[in-house]
Amino acid sequence: MSEDQGIEALNIGVWILPKPDPKKNYVKIPRLSRVVPFGYKVDEEDPEWFAPIPLELEALEKAKQYLKQYSLRQVAAWLTKVTGREISHVGLMKRIKSEQSQRRKTSAYRQLARRYQEALEKAAEFEKRIGTAQEDNYFESDEYRRVSDTFSRSTVE
Repeated sequence: MSEDQGIEALNIGVWILPKPDPKKNYVKIPRLSRVVPFGYKVDEEDPEWFAPIPLELEALEKAKQYLKQYSLRQVAAWLTKVTGREISHVGLMKRIKSEQSQRRKTSAYRQLARRYQEALEKAAEFEKRIGTAQEDNYFESDEYRRVSDTFSRSTVE
């Protein structure tokens, strides 16, 4: 029995992977330090921003995959050869650790925002249940409107 016949016999169907997006949208990032990160250059129009270099950013994504098999030094040498821009193994490690740290922070902040929004909803429900006086009601205050507007404008997922 072939593999395809085995799948049909189990009646689980076939998983079709989506085609990769050939055009990745890279965005400008604000300039917070004088060091230009790998994959970016100083924007000619506005020197307060870094403009993306798609070739380097795509090579960096491949380099992250290669780090599962090869050493930092080998991957940094490969990255330098492919892009023509020098990066040391220490620079590569810092870049990857920085991205991981930013990803964790973003995730934590989103989770806190979700929990804060849930807490506000529970507090509003509780105040309705106990029937607080109008002047003591937090949910009629300007502060609450300002905070709730930030949640309605942002995309908290």
